Amino acid sequence: MGSTEDLNHAQTILQYSSGFLVSKVMFTAGELGVFDLLLESGGPLSSDAIAARLGTSTTGMERLLDACVGLKLLAVELTQEGALYRNTEISNIYLTKSSPKSQYHIMMYYSNTVYLCWHYLADAVREGRNQYERVFGISSEDPFGAMYRSEEEMLKFMAGQNSVWSICGRDVLAAFDLSPFRQIYDLGGGGGALARECVSLYPNSTVTIYDLPKVVQVAKEQFIPPEEHRITFHEGDFFNNSIPEAELYILSKILHDWDDNKCRQLLAKVYKACKPGGGVLLVESLLNEDKSGPLETQLFSMNMLVQTEGKERTAAEYSKLLEAAGFGEVQVKRTGKLYDAVLGRK
Repeated sequence: MGSTEDLNHAQTILQYSSGFLVSKVMFTAGELGVFDLLLESGGPLSSDAIAARLGTSTTGMERLLDACVGLKLLAVELTQEGALYRNTEISNIYLTKSSPKSQYHIMMYYSNTVYLCWHYLADAVREGRNQYERVFGISSEDPFGAMYRSEEEMLKFMAGQNSVWSICGRDVLAAFDLSPFRQIYDLGGGGGALARECVSLYPNSTVTIYDLPKVVQVAKEQFIPPEEHRITFHEGDFFNNSIPEAELYILSKILHDWDDNKCRQLLAKVYKACKPGGGVLLVESLLNEDKSGPLETQLFSMNMLVQTEGKERTAAEYSKLLEAAGFGEVQVKRTGKLYDAVLGRK
């Protein structure tokens, strides 16, 4: 290789090596409240003013703000009084807590939970299992017992998932025409953001969120307004309790949490409960058939290793699981976004 090519390859490796620095800058600015402060201030602020309002050192804050400018999360204007910082449009829409499209909660979940698990990625690869025991000192045998180890953690996770569906939900629900299905069960529906998108898109349908009792309680209290009568709740564990009859079952980011045996077990129960002519909609991030990408999905699969018992799969792998349970006419729609849709019919 020539010297220019050597340099380019070396720079690529260095960029990969320092990738975590980028995420930590964004996490830290969000955690300290930089984006919220700049939104509420109504105008640009100096680094000294931001540091004083947020209770940080001036030198540390100035460097953080400049790094955010480099990442195009903030903009800076040089005036006679000095540098003044303001949010970019991206930060106002996606990084402030009050925005309808805010990704703040999923960002904080990545910062405070996922990031810690990834510290033990090498151990996860050696052992082939999640790392909750090393990170939090709790049993890794029940991934969701570990994820929901406190009400605060459960709330963070649910709010984070709601953030994702506020951006991606409509795409996956519109991938197929689901209007013929009036009675829908969202298995593991959590905070209900996907259910809300569903009844918005298909107003003649009703959606029942089926989840663990403690998840349902939080969803009722914090996420689903009582006047939303098209969304109801069913408390239970879909592996150990019965699944009621419905026309369509949505499993959004559910199967990727579990190994093939658990997936087959769950899909067999869903097939048995499903009304004839009904179906199941899988919402997952699909790997290419040769598993060469997309990179985001490959990284999600690594995250499944450190956090769950599952993995990301190809469309053919999900189709095989559906067909083994009895579902036919399997259709796959790639949305071009983070999550795709697979529909199987009974």
